[in-house]
Amino acid sequence: MIMNAITVFDTLFHHIEGVSFCVKYWDKKTINYGIDKPAFTIIFKKPEALDEVLTHLSLGFGEAYTRGDIEIEGDIQRALGLLFDPHLKIRPSIRAILHIGWLQLVHKNHLKQARKNISHHYDVSNEFYDQWLGKERIYSCAYFKNEDDDIDTAQENKLDYICRKLLLKPGQTLLDIGCGWGALVLYAAKKYDVKVMGITLSKNQLERARKRAKQEGLSDKVTLELCDYRELATRNVSFDRIVSVGMMEHVGKNHIHEYMAANNKLLKENGVGLLHTIGKMKSGRIDAWMEKYIFPGAYLPEPGELIDGFRDAGLEVYHLENLRPHYALTLKSWVKNFEKNIETIQKLVSPELVRIYRLYLNGCVAAFTYGDINLYQISFCKGYTNQVPVPLTNHYLYV
Repeated sequence: MIMNAITVFDTLFHHIEGVSFCVKYWDKKTINYGIDKPAFTIIFKKPEALDEVLTHLSLGFGEAYTRGDIEIEGDIQRALGLLFDPHLKIRPSIRAILHIGWLQLVHKNHLKQARKNISHHYDVSNEFYDQWLGKERIYSCAYFKNEDDDIDTAQENKLDYICRKLLLKPGQTLLDIGCGWGALVLYAAKKYDVKVMGITLSKNQLERARKRAKQEGLSDKVTLELCDYRELATRNVSFDRIVSVGMMEHVGKNHIHEYMAANNKLLKENGVGLLHTIGKMKSGRIDAWMEKYIFPGAYLPEPGELIDGFRDAGLEVYHLENLRPHYALTLKSWVKNFEKNIETIQKLVSPELVRIYRLYLNGCVAAFTYGDINLYQISFCKGYTNQVPVPLTNHYLYV
């Protein structure tokens, strides 16, 4: 079986174009692919690791890497880019298909499980995320006016860009669904003089966000709750503006229309909203390793699904933008911070979690660079755009 696995990968690797690399095996056998200096070296330390990858694909690779049975030397992001190469397609085994199906079944985003799914990732440790997200602890795609912008500048750019898209005016009410550690909530309250409600399912995020609101003297303008959007929609409340940044990915395919209906109920007539989400031109679940170890229950929608959802909920889409290059830059900044602060990170979490997040972050850079992953910002309103009214041109976004 092991020799068969080596033969399979050797055949596939010989078809890879555009990059030279090296593969080393446990018996010191080394094979070079391409004609240039290798950009990276993949090292299989044990025979079982190779068999695991062939059987379970990304899940097998990720688990073997986490254990240290696979190492990557050199450009790890380019190495992980191979996962998106059309020549490296392997049919998953029946065992792998059944395992993926089981993961998707147990991680369905009903009310109780949604809390568990969010806590799994976002409640690791506030101090852990402090080490690599940037000073405002914003866990979503930044907006780079220049490629060499630092992450904190680019994140502030993003906050203001979103606020301008929301057409905020002093005294209005804003709902932030999935508010994280509260950066957008606090920014909108301070800079745009609006009253903001932020909801999250992460206890760690809520605690930190409330502490910041109190420290910055914004308790009279900001309300923060541990609450699901479905629970909020049962209350008799409504808002002039609704925003959701990096939360739609956690809604799940079977709940898209439910989420859109909640937006309709919570948004006032002639109100404006913005949805900021990772997605794909062809929708699908995240891969099995990400499902199991990073984002249980996550689903990456395609634009058509979202637009259909808005339409069926009685909401009108009037602007859609793909910010894919900005997420690659954001992730590269996070990776840089992660490695810069690795000694502190190693004291906060287990060695296995360090390897999991190193693989996750670099894998996401590869996905936004070589894969089919996009970042969409969709502006919508409740009512026709001439009634809201939405500006005639988009010049207001680029002042």
